[in-house]
Amino acid sequence: MITFDDKPMTIEDVTAIARGEQDVTLSPAPEFADSIRRGSAFLEQLLEEDGAIYGVTTGYGDSCTTMIPDELVAELPHHLFTFHGCGMGQVLSPVESRAVVATRLNSLTFGYSGVTFELLQQLTRLLQKNIVPVIPSEGSVGASGDLTPLSYVAAVLCGEREVYDRGERKPTAEVFAREGIEPLRLKPKEGLAIMNGTAVMTALACLAFERAEYLSRLATRITAMATLVLDGNAHHYDEVLFSVKPHAGQQSVAARLRADLHAGEPPRNPDRLQDRYSLRCAPHVIGVLEDSLPWLRQFIENELNSANDNPIIDADGKHVLHGGHFYGGHIAFAMDSLKTAVANIADLLDRQMAQMMDVKFNHGLPANLSGARGERAAINHGLKAVQIGASAWTAEALKLTMPASVFSRSTECHNQDKVSMGTIAARDCLRVLQLTEQVTASALFAVCQGLELRFEQGDLESTALGSELLDTLTAVRRSSPKLDEDRALEQELRELVTRIQSRDWSLYPEH
Repeated sequence: MITFDDKPMTIEDVTAIARGEQDVTLSPAPEFADSIRRGSAFLEQLLEEDGAIYGVTTGYGDSCTTMIPDELVAELPHHLFTFHGCGMGQVLSPVESRAVVATRLNSLTFGYSGVTFELLQQLTRLLQKNIVPVIPSEGSVGASGDLTPLSYVAAVLCGEREVYDRGERKPTAEVFAREGIEPLRLKPKEGLAIMNGTAVMTALACLAFERAEYLSRLATRITAMATLVLDGNAHHYDEVLFSVKPHAGQQSVAARLRADLHAGEPPRNPDRLQDRYSLRCAPHVIGVLEDSLPWLRQFIENELNSANDNPIIDADGKHVLHGGHFYGGHIAFAMDSLKTAVANIADLLDRQMAQMMDVKFNHGLPANLSGARGERAAINHGLKAVQIGASAWTAEALKLTMPASVFSRSTECHNQDKVSMGTIAARDCLRVLQLTEQVTASALFAVCQGLELRFEQGDLESTALGSELLDTLTAVRRSSPKLDEDRALEQELRELVTRIQSRDWSLYPEH
C-alpha cells in the first residue's frame, strides 16, 4: 500500500501505481487533513476580504488584469478546463494516465496549492477504482505546466469527458453514476491547482527512467553474449584498466561484463589484441547512460515531490506567492539527455549486430547467422532482414535526439514567452525508448542464435559459458526457438519487446 501524504515519493512508487501493482490510500492522519484544509481556508478568507488573487478573482495568463465579478468567480475554474479541452494526437495509455494522476495528486499533498481535502479524495478514488482519464498527448508547451492535457484530469473529476473503464473508453458521467461517485464542483483555485503544473511530463519521465535503467543492464548482458559470439577479448573489461578512468557507472558496466565472461580466464582467441569499438568501448557507451541515472533520478524526483502550480499558497505565513514553478525545464533537460543516451544504446547494439551478420567480421559464423545447413542453406537468409530493421529503428531513434527544450515558442499573447517543451521531450524520449527496445529485442535474438551456432550444446551447458548467460538464453528460447529454417519473426520480436518492457529477466545481483 502506498500512502499519499506530505512525504516524498519515488520514481518506483509512481511506476508501481501506474501499473496497478500497488494499492493506494490517502493519509488518514488528522494533521495531514488539517494542513490541506488550512490552505483552502486561507483562500476563502482572502475572498471574503475582497483580496485580488491571480486565477481566483482574475483571468488567467495575459488576462490577469481582468477582474472577475464576484458572482462569476465560482464558474472560472470550470471555464479553465473547458477552453483547454483542445488536446490532439494519440491519447496516453492507461498506464501513462494513471502515472499522471498519481503525480498530480502527490504534488497537491504538500499543502501549498490551496485545494480542498475533497479534491485529494476524488483523485485518490480514481486510482483506487481504476477510473483513468483519457488524456490526449499533444498540446502542452511545458509552461504554464501541462495545462491542456491536465484539463482532462480536471474535467473527469467534475464528471465530464471520457475515462478508461475496464479496458474501454466510456463517458465519465456514466461511470461515475454506476460507481456512485459525486462529480466535484471545483473551488476557485482548484482548476489552476490541477492544471498549472508539470504532472504529465514528470509522470512520463518516471516511466522513461525505469525503462532506461533496465535497458542499461540488458544492453550489458547482450554485450557479454556478443563478445562470446564474436570470439571477442574479455580482457577489454579489465578492472585495472577501468580504474584509471573512474566513471562509476562505466566501471559498474565493466564489472558486470567481467562477471558474465569470467574475465580472469585465458582469452579464447589470444591472437586478437583489440576488438572493434562496439565491443571494446561498450562500457564507455553504456556507462554514459549508467552514470546519468543518479542525476536524472534527482531531477525527476525533485520535480515529483514539489509544489509546482501558481500561485503558491502559504497558509501559515498568510502569503500568496506568484512565481513560475510550473516551468518544466529540469524535466525537459533530463528527457533530452536521457533520449540521447538511450539512442546511443540502440546504435551500439545495431553495430554489434552488423558484425555478427557479416562473414568478414564474425570469425567463422554463417552469413546472417542462418542456421540452415546443406542445400537448404542457399535459400535461407537468417537474420538479414532483422538487421535491416534494427538499422531502421536505430536511425529513427538517432533522428529524434534533437533536443526539444531548445524549441521554445512565445505563446499566449507573449505572457508565456519562454517555455520548456518538457512534455514534448518526454514523449520523444518514450518513442526513442520504444525504438531502442525493438533494436534490443533483435540483438537479443541475434546473440542467442550466435551462441548456439558458435558452441556445441555441451559447451553451452558447461560452466565455461556461465549460468547467467545460459539463463538468459534459456529465457529467450521460451518464446523464440533457434532459427534453422527462415520464418516470419515479427510476432516473436514483439513478444521479446513486451518482455523487455516488463523487465522479464532478472539481471545482475545488485538489482
